[in-house]
Amino acid sequence: MVKQLPFMTMREIFRRFHQAEPEPKGELEHVNAYTLVVAVALSAQATDAGVNKATRALFQIADTPDKMLALGEAGLVEHIKTIGLFRQKAKNVIKLSRILVEDYGGEVPNSRAALQSLPGVGRKTANVVLNMWWHYPAQAVDTHIFRVGNRSGIAPGKDVVAVERAIEDNVPADYALHAHHWLILHGRYICVARKPKCGACIIRDLCLFEEKTL
Repeated sequence: MVKQLPFMTMREIFRRFHQAEPEPKGELEHVNAYTLVVAVALSAQATDAGVNKATRALFQIADTPDKMLALGEAGLVEHIKTIGLFRQKAKNVIKLSRILVEDYGGEVPNSRAALQSLPGVGRKTANVVLNMWWHYPAQAVDTHIFRVGNRSGIAPGKDVVAVERAIEDNVPADYALHAHHWLILHGRYICVARKPKCGACIIRDLCLFEEKTL
């Protein structure tokens, strides 16, 4: 495992990310906190583009827990059957919708523990919702962030929780809100898994990855 980059190097890395994209956005389409929860839950082992294609029509008719329950599991399946694991995801969305109606008055809670108690919602999903909807500096570590964090020295860790803590501990506070979006986008489009595009990388000179490509 590479070492953690020093603070001043971290500040320069995120200064460059900010300069290139001051307001990075998540790529999952949503219209409110509820549809964001649903979209992120559906995105497990699926692409954002694939989820967006399935949810555009869905969210026009079911953008609240009550409307989703009215649509029902069978109706939901028809909308999301192009997404991997769609049957189990449909069951989870209906279950979490019922919990939101019965226990939270139809509103999405804004605590990690409450979000994680919902079916199909793990720590990563909860952190995405906290960050994107309530603008908490929560760090949602996916495969892209795990890879970038460990390759570069930005946030080395043996598991996703360790990487999450490394980001929280080492990213300068004034860049923390957008950190996970910058890292996800960097991993998705530049620091890809098999052949990282090091020649196009704006932090190439600061990264600790030893096998840089030309």
